Amino acid sequence: MRLARFRWVGAAVVATALSIGSMPAGATTQYPVPYLFTANVVAAALHPGTPPPGANDWSCRPSAAHPRPVVLVHGLFANMTDNWQTMSPLLANHGYCVFALTYGETSAPPVPGADFGGLTTMEASAGQLSAFVDRVIAATGSRKVDIVGHSEGATMPDYYLEYLGGAAKVARYVGVSGVKHGTTLHGIGTFVSAFESLFPGAPDPTSGSCQSCSEFLVGSDYVHAIEARAPAHGVIYTNISTRYDELVSPYNSSFLSGRNVTNITLQDHCALDFSDHLSIISSPITGQYILNALDPAHAQPPPCVPVAPAA
Repeated sequence: MRLARFRWVGAAVVATALSIGSMPAGATTQYPVPYLFTANVVAAALHPGTPPPGANDWSCRPSAAHPRPVVLVHGLFANMTDNWQTMSPLLANHGYCVFALTYGETSAPPVPGADFGGLTTMEASAGQLSAFVDRVIAATGSRKVDIVGHSEGATMPDYYLEYLGGAAKVARYVGVSGVKHGTTLHGIGTFVSAFESLFPGAPDPTSGSCQSCSEFLVGSDYVHAIEARAPAHGVIYTNISTRYDELVSPYNSSFLSGRNVTNITLQDHCALDFSDHLSIISSPITGQYILNALDPAHAQPPPCVPVAPAA
């Protein structure tokens, strides 16, 4: 779930963090990796509807070092442009074939003209993800993909894996601030209050036009459905959370149990990390954990640098 697009308190990390993990030795094409959530806001304003840097090169062929393409799945009220300005170039710089989609758009967004994704039911969005994964597999010749998702993008794919045959096509699933067991009314209430302050006069985002919003709540039919079959057989899960997540309440609702599951709370590693639901996806700490989850044989210690909340 994404709170802010145009107004927020600066989500800054120290300048030294800007180079951490962004340029591995031996890489050829290099993209700038901005460890600031503002980069997402700027990209959405200047280049709406475009893939993030390093993504959607349909001629890309996975290497022996990274044999599976990575599919990026954005959050609620987000899209491929404004969710992945940090992680897409980071992954591309490390030699991955990266692909991103925008899913779940409706003909009547809560704010006219806004490019909001994730609004249809998560079951419907999972069908879109399924078709996109099939397209990526056909284009790259890979047997499987890895998924990296944020917010709804770490919640909706669970349905794809468990009910639409996705477990046979996904090797690793890295979820950042997902909702595996539902969020409380505190989380939804925080979301609504923030949305109304950002877009005065706009309809309640959890009504009508947002068909997925109620599915995030504790006890929803959707939550019961994904809990019933989680974790999907054969998929390796990494779930990353922050204690300061204002929308996933409680924050450990992002976690699962199981033999092939790793759960990470960022503050257990770094007390300087105050990332919230938004800035977590633009953090160099999160970035290194994602790289480690995708390629554990070459894992590196994540940095410990200050990370501020985005909102």
